[in-house]
Amino acid sequence: MATLLEVRDLRTHFFTLEGVVKAVDGVSYTLEEGETLGLVGESGCGKSVSALSIMRLVPDPPGKTVGGEVIFDGQDLLKLPDSEIRRVRGKRIAMVYQEPMTSLNPVLSIGRQLTESLELHLGMSKTEARKEAVRRLEQVGIPDPERRLRQYPHQISAGSTGSLCLSSRTTWGSWPATPTGSTSCMPARSSSGGRPGTSIGTPATPTPWGC
Repeated sequence: MATLLEVRDLRTHFFTLEGVVKAVDGVSYTLEEGETLGLVGESGCGKSVSALSIMRLVPDPPGKTVGGEVIFDGQDLLKLPDSEIRRVRGKRIAMVYQEPMTSLNPVLSIGRQLTESLELHLGMSKTEARKEAVRRLEQVGIPDPERRLRQYPHQISAGSTGSLCLSSRTTWGSWPATPTGSTSCMPARSSSGGRPGTSIGTPATPTPWGC
């Protein structure tokens, strides 16, 4: 299989008042298409920051990726301009956060949170995006998808929220998915369609909105 993602000597540091914290310090690995890799280590060892670094989501300041390369589909993601990485992130590479109940924006409907990426990355109209969102919810086994789209995160079960987060990040055409934990609350029925990709599991719990 062809190499899809290659991380070379990745280094991400946090610059604090008490000194420099080397959260990721020389991490390297290669992933083939369809392969799954698990990063295992104690709490605070840098697993989550490693995934966030790949996605260019490390908060700056205080964090900064100070060295290394992240070669995805022939491009170094760390060198792409902000406008270009936004086109890649969420469409061709995605992240699934560990705690789905805190990953969704509580003030936006499920429908809006699913259709936004379809409109932004795939150029769909609102009507097309809504039809596609319904189809994707059906694909992961969520009952009555039309009604679910009108609901808000607090109105659906933890299991459904987990399925929703996974489908929104792994079926819009993204190749690798980077789960930042054991993806708690995930029912066994969840699955993703589309092109076989790469999965990087990192047991940690970053929970920004927008799973």
